[in-house]
Amino acid sequence: MVASQEPQKMTIEEYFAWEPLQDLRYEYVNGEVFGMTGGTIPHNDIALNLYTALRPHLRARGCRVNVSDVKVQVTPTSAYYYPDVIVSCDPQDINARKFIQNPKIIAEVLSPGTSSKDRGEKFTNYLQIPSLQEYLLIDSEKISVERYCRGEGRMWLYYPYTEGDIITLSSIEFECAIAHLYEGVVLGAEAE
Repeated sequence: MVASQEPQKMTIEEYFAWEPLQDLRYEYVNGEVFGMTGGTIPHNDIALNLYTALRPHLRARGCRVNVSDVKVQVTPTSAYYYPDVIVSCDPQDINARKFIQNPKIIAEVLSPGTSSKDRGEKFTNYLQIPSLQEYLLIDSEKISVERYCRGEGRMWLYYPYTEGDIITLSSIEFECAIAHLYEGVVLGAEAE
């Protein structure tokens, strides 16, 4: 039996010095660090399919897209996460080396173990990022994508997508068939 370990408390400066020396990636939330667990193959395939679709479209626009191993800063002192896919068109982020500060789009691929965190804590924190225009939640168990798009004031608009739909990312003038995100992905029921 493995003893439960309480997350370590540290300052943001300590986190930036400590994390590169670790074997795992760690997210930082208000002084606490949380180890990132490995994802499933469908989770990885979906993130890579989105990345592959976005990359040629964004390169021509002077934007960047990153997958999984790149941190996003919510605020300088509150939280740093590793989203599954991040898009930034901000000049400050184009040559960034440690983290993205001004994401335009963040996508999280949902799995049973991460879904509540991606819908709850992360979503609440991501909404604080002024540059964020769209947040995607992509299901890894069934064909389903939820898109939240910044509206007027504090309003966020909700767009659900399912099999046969075309996903629109209005902030970067991009469209993609949902089928492309799930291409080659073995979903839960298919694997049994």
